[in-house]
Amino acid sequence: MPADIPLTDDERAAVHDGQTALDKLLERLADVPTSAGPTPSQIGAPAAATLLPVIVLTARTRSCRPGEPC
Repeated sequence: MPADIPLTDDERAAVHDGQTALDKLLERLADVPTSAGPTPSQIGAPAAATLLPVIVLTARTRSCRPGEPC
């Protein structure tokens, strides 16, 4: 994505350096007006990003018998 959309250093850090950098960027942007005019803090947007659970997926392999779909 950084190749297609130019990012500031803070935005690049939020993408690559994890939650702390993302929280820092969101705090800085809380009082920057949106394209509609009001700031995120004026419209009641959360100050920090909501953490989503990380689910580890593993691939299951199964044996296929000749002539059966896998």
